[in-house]
Amino acid sequence: MSKKVYFSTPGRFSAKRSLVGAVSRCHHRLAPRHAKKVARKLFLTPTRSPMVNAEPEGVVRSRVQSQEGELQMYSLGAGPTWLLTHGWSGSASQFFPLMAHIASLGFRTVAFDHPAHGQSGGEESHIPGFVQAINDVLDQVDNVSGVIAHSMGAAAVLESEHPQVDDLPLFLVAPVLNYRENLYATVRKSGYSLKLFDEIVQEVGEQHGYPIETIEPLEKLSRRRHPVVIAHDKNDRFASFAVTEKATDYPHVTVLATEGLGHGRILTSDVAMQAFTDLAAKMNPAVQSVEAQTENKKASA
Repeated sequence: MSKKVYFSTPGRFSAKRSLVGAVSRCHHRLAPRHAKKVARKLFLTPTRSPMVNAEPEGVVRSRVQSQEGELQMYSLGAGPTWLLTHGWSGSASQFFPLMAHIASLGFRTVAFDHPAHGQSGGEESHIPGFVQAINDVLDQVDNVSGVIAHSMGAAAVLESEHPQVDDLPLFLVAPVLNYRENLYATVRKSGYSLKLFDEIVQEVGEQHGYPIETIEPLEKLSRRRHPVVIAHDKNDRFASFAVTEKATDYPHVTVLATEGLGHGRILTSDVAMQAFTDLAAKMNPAVQSVEAQTENKKASA
């Protein structure tokens, strides 16, 4: 859905709720086909945000083909690969500072813009499209050692049934682990006709063979076998930290709670940088020595 709806808060949107509800319900009743066309554009069109961070030196751009259209991909560094996937109305540029950090530790990083996001092709986007794009990129990127995902991108990674994903550690940042509840609650707060919205959701599910009732990121997180680290701000307004807390019951999950970093700033925080370093060192002890060398160089300088 558009950024205006998805990233709204109840306080700001409530003044318009009654009017939005009345107009959308009337539109649906009097002109159902046109109402669905308008709703589809509203809810399936993300905001193409401009780059939020400068490209690190050495970034290599490329275009890759996906069933969802041509995707813009960014690569930095050399070595075992970590794939990075953003959330709704986001872009790969959100990861640029983290990519530079990861590359400095001896890894290759690959990030891409999802369909209809950033500089990728496409006019519509949705979670089935996110999952398909992740799967298509995994098919074309070699030597993947782990995945980093933000927001809705985290839900999509957990939903992916790609063979590589099952055997990879994950670093999830501000994940939306109650995707369906979060989605419908957001639309409910906007005042928009839930009946009309549900028709769009069901239509997308039928078109892609991906019923929304099957989307259960938290439950799929519980079934993973490899380490998962989650960094999440306690006061995140867009992804529930309370839901993330439930994951602390899973022995393979480590939850790092932050304060004051919100939903987006946490991606470029020291917490995120250190969390990746710790996870990478756990999977490969050689990383620890690389970090130590870097610190020694800084100290000597």
